[in-house]
Amino acid sequence: MRLRHVSENIANADTPGYRRKTVGFHEAMDSGLVETSRVHLDQSPLESIFDPGNPLADASGHYNGSNVDLVVEIADAREAQRSYDANLKLFDQTRQMTQSLFELLRR
Repeated sequence: MRLRHVSENIANADTPGYRRKTVGFHEAMDSGLVETSRVHLDQSPLESIFDPGNPLADASGHYNGSNVDLVVEIADAREAQRSYDANLKLFDQTRQMTQSLFELLRR
């Protein structure tokens, strides 16, 4: 989910008026599982771009760009990928330990 929104943010970095999307995680109360929260739009100010020839420009020649910072998005993508890899490794190690336990019990 995080990688999906990071990809959308990167794809729309040059879209006028686009606000960066973020998604968080929280623990579900009854099951203890981790769920994604609602998608939130970053409320930081939009970049003001001076381009008098742009059809979106106001009387002063400015229009609102996006608030996407590509460096932040790349860092978020790496963090999400590393979290996914760590979780995958945890599941693999658990499977290996369970398999070893079953082998010991068969003896």
